[in-house]
Amino acid sequence: MATAKSPRTPRTIALLAAGLAALLAIVITTFWLSERAQSYSSSVIAVRDLRVSAVELRNGLLAAESSQRGYLYSGNEVYLAPFDSSKALSQREAEELNEALVDFPDLQAMGLQLSTLVQAKVADMEETIALKREGRDEEALDLFLTNRGKLLMDQANLFVTGVVDAADTMLVDGAREQTENAEWMRWVSIAGALVVVLVVAGAVSAFRKTTLEVMGARDEVRAINESLERRVEERTSALKSALERTELLLKEVNHRIANSLALVASLVRMQGSTNKDEAVKAALGETQARISAIASVHKRLYESGEVGFVELDAYLSGLLDSLAASMRADGRDGLLTYELQPVRMTTDASINLGIVVTELVTNAYKYAYPDGGGDIRVGMHRFADDQVEIVVEDDGVGRGSATPRGTGLGTRIVKAMATSLGSEVQYLDRKRGTAARLSLRLPRSDGASLT
Repeated sequence: MATAKSPRTPRTIALLAAGLAALLAIVITTFWLSERAQSYSSSVIAVRDLRVSAVELRNGLLAAESSQRGYLYSGNEVYLAPFDSSKALSQREAEELNEALVDFPDLQAMGLQLSTLVQAKVADMEETIALKREGRDEEALDLFLTNRGKLLMDQANLFVTGVVDAADTMLVDGAREQTENAEWMRWVSIAGALVVVLVVAGAVSAFRKTTLEVMGARDEVRAINESLERRVEERTSALKSALERTELLLKEVNHRIANSLALVASLVRMQGSTNKDEAVKAALGETQARISAIASVHKRLYESGEVGFVELDAYLSGLLDSLAASMRADGRDGLLTYELQPVRMTTDASINLGIVVTELVTNAYKYAYPDGGGDIRVGMHRFADDQVEIVVEDDGVGRGSATPRGTGLGTRIVKAMATSLGSEVQYLDRKRGTAARLSLRLPRSDGASLT
């Protein structure tokens, strides 16, 4: 006798099959999401390391560049103390970045270009430092002012920013994918719960586990971002403090240089006052004036707090007032007047120009009026954005044969200083007296500017 099948059997079998299918689907989905979460966690760590290497590379280059600039401005070897470590850091991070980019084929070309830029930037900084150490300041300044180093730094910043942005994008995309996966898992779990309670229980457990992994990964990403932000803030604060210390040190250096030169000038003046030989006394007086001209620049730098440029009109005003007072103390009659338009010039050029003006005014006092004192006029005028003319004129006896009187040292100094400024002094015979004219062209690329 055949046994009758229960009508519930096919339904039960169908429900069991559906339950098993749902359970299998949930198990498979849970396993897949778990693997994705683990993969995402590893990806987060790799992207984090990639981002940190890029930021550390940029920080190393910035620190090395700050050290280089401090040395170029001051010539003090103390500024090179952090240079080697910062250079090594940037090179090491560039290598680590390239190694990390093996797992990111789309960014490998960017990493290779960044490594090339880092090597070029380091070579540029080392070249300027080497020129400065060899005493080739003008060549070092010319190389610095070509803006090649700035261009390399800008390009490196561009690639670093590209790497950081790509890393952030990958982190955001990964988090979005995990969120979408979690949402999908929730709906699968709800569907499975309608079929079998056990499957639902297993799905809920798996979902809870996956959710915790996703939340843990999200918290890790948040912690990484907070850590990076703190490090950026700390680096920024450190760089700001280093810059402030550098400015204070440069200000103190200029102060001490000015004081030391003033002391040397005083010693020279004392030596001259005790010497009975008039030629020696005159030579020491001229030496004192030259030292005072240099000291005045450093005093201006100390008082203004700006180490790269000098307000030339204010500097020459003080210098000419000091010369006039010195001439009056020597019992010479006549007035020293001046008309100076505002001009800004680099420190080295200002020193050279101050010495030239000192020599021209001193020569006019000594030789233009052999029978007594007379008036001397100094003018500085701007004719164009890049043209300045300085004229020292008197109403005396004129230059005559133009043969240097005295030792001729002042004439050689004037010629040497004018040559260093890219110009020469022209002596013009007037109806009464002589005019010495010096024309300067100050292109923007030279670092000097007119106000």
